[in-house]
Amino acid sequence: MLQRIRDRLHGTFAYVVLGPIVLVFVAWGAYGIVNLSVGGANYAAEADGGKVSLEEAHNAWLRQQAQWQQRLGGAELPPPLRAQLQDQILEGLIRNTLLTQRTRDLGYRVSHEDLVDAIQSEPAFQVGGQYSAEAAKARLAAAGIPLETFQDNLREELQRTQLEGGIRISDFLTPTELTRLTDLEDQQREVRFFVLPTERFKPASPVADADVQAYYEGHKAQFMTTESAHLQYGELRLEALAAQVSLSDADLRAAYEKEKSKFETPERRRAHHILITGKDDATALKLAQDVLAQVRAGKDFGALAQQYSQDPGSAHNGGDLGWAERGAFVAPFADALFNMSVGEIRGPVKTQFGYHIIRLDEIQPAKGKSFEEARPELEAQLRRDRATDRFGEIQEQLQSRLGEPGADLEALVSEYKLQQGDVRDFLKGAGAAPLGAAPALQDAVFGDPPLAVGHLGGPVLLGDDALVIVKVLEHRKPTLKPVSEVRDTIVAAMTRERARQATLAAAQTARTHLEAGAEFDAVARQLGVSADPAHFVSRRDPSTPAPLRDAVFAAPRPAGKPVFRALALPNGDAAVVAVMAVRNPPAKDEAAQVDRALQQARTDGMADVVAYADELRRTATVRKNPKAFE
Repeated sequence: MLQRIRDRLHGTFAYVVLGPIVLVFVAWGAYGIVNLSVGGANYAAEADGGKVSLEEAHNAWLRQQAQWQQRLGGAELPPPLRAQLQDQILEGLIRNTLLTQRTRDLGYRVSHEDLVDAIQSEPAFQVGGQYSAEAAKARLAAAGIPLETFQDNLREELQRTQLEGGIRISDFLTPTELTRLTDLEDQQREVRFFVLPTERFKPASPVADADVQAYYEGHKAQFMTTESAHLQYGELRLEALAAQVSLSDADLRAAYEKEKSKFETPERRRAHHILITGKDDATALKLAQDVLAQVRAGKDFGALAQQYSQDPGSAHNGGDLGWAERGAFVAPFADALFNMSVGEIRGPVKTQFGYHIIRLDEIQPAKGKSFEEARPELEAQLRRDRATDRFGEIQEQLQSRLGEPGADLEALVSEYKLQQGDVRDFLKGAGAAPLGAAPALQDAVFGDPPLAVGHLGGPVLLGDDALVIVKVLEHRKPTLKPVSEVRDTIVAAMTRERARQATLAAAQTARTHLEAGAEFDAVARQLGVSADPAHFVSRRDPSTPAPLRDAVFAAPRPAGKPVFRALALPNGDAAVVAVMAVRNPPAKDEAAQVDRALQQARTDGMADVVAYADELRRTATVRKNPKAFE
């Protein structure tokens, strides 16, 4: 869940440093958590008594769904993929729940100091590489994330990190294992090879008609037409409805009065402060009074802030809190600051965090847009709001009208001012422009049962801002293309396959000759190709094609004579390889070996963490709510 929170935190904002995190966080209340309870179970899953909330699962799914729809160009997720992704999300949340429970059982705890350090290290809360409490407040508020939710999830993540870290650092390599690993990974092999191109082994004789027919009979599924339909449609777009909305001056003025606060910028103030804390209240108060006396005596406020202030967010800036609204501060601090005059110094002001000495520097008065200034924004929003309402009404009316006997597409198009169109070849799976391939429309046209010829289907949403009703004029089932139509395709496929087989056969014959004692260059010349000179390659040598490297290092070590291999390459060519010798890597310096051991231990440690979580899941009693994502 914390990753979901972090995804929502990162955006494009600009902030100034406000002060310590405590001045921000304690001023917030909860933003309200969506109650997604359905029927009986009020959780998405239960694992050994620990529960995954419906809200947690729902929000994780929204994030995953948005990512996949972006990959798919806005199209809906196919039902099988949707079910697979939802189960993966739930399994991940279940494992997190089990790991969190295990950390509690084992006594792992996160101190307040560690929690604050983690918050201040969060990249989303930093401006120019420095922690900004104002950025933290604004990011969480913009994402609608309550402080308590963020802190609880961060604390759980830190606890899991402690457990996982303990597992990871328990892995190590013995000197013998490290030496063996180095020998294997850094080993080099001396090779020679030549490549036989398929172009040289194309069959001379043409493909016979009988062979074409046999291939056709054995691969009929490849030669079926795509199921399709001829559609007429009527489309409703939100933007078209918005253009039809008529707005009077009175409508806009009424909306302005109703939303006036939306166009107001609240008063902001810029101040400096010094936060004083101590081992007890009396000590802190005395020091605050002493510092206040120094300020009033004319000493530099910024220098005193750097010397005495316990606010890590502002002390290094001389106590500068930047521009902020009243709601950015806890009540006692805000009450004092927003009742001061420019240049006034006030203090000590007590909050739950200590004593503050405050200097007000500047005031930006509240400012609101006039009706004329706000008019373009008001008009656009009001048009869209009314169009959205009308869009929903038309959708409901069309749903009802399509169920009536004798429903007529042209009459509905005319009545509701829909955009009419015709798609001659709407393909199953691929759809067609301009309707696209929305799964809901695919289901409406090609579902079980498919939409009958002459019948109307819909309304189907193509997104948030468009819907269609469709009429099937013709439905074409998949049919087998005649052999005459696909003959050229079959001949090309058979020619390529025969060339590949002949090329590989030539490579295998060459390997046989080499194993019988033939000279490598002589065999290559006989085949009309040249052989690479002998050279050493490593497992990751980019100069050698990957399939060749794999074959080289899969071969046994040569014992007195070369080891030969013949293999097919992905492009249809074939290769003949000779593994001639093996050499171990030179000895590494101690520092490099230590680094390698640590790197491998980290890799093994991560695998151990995964195995640990898998075992927790395997032995847990888990119940999943089948309606978790409804």
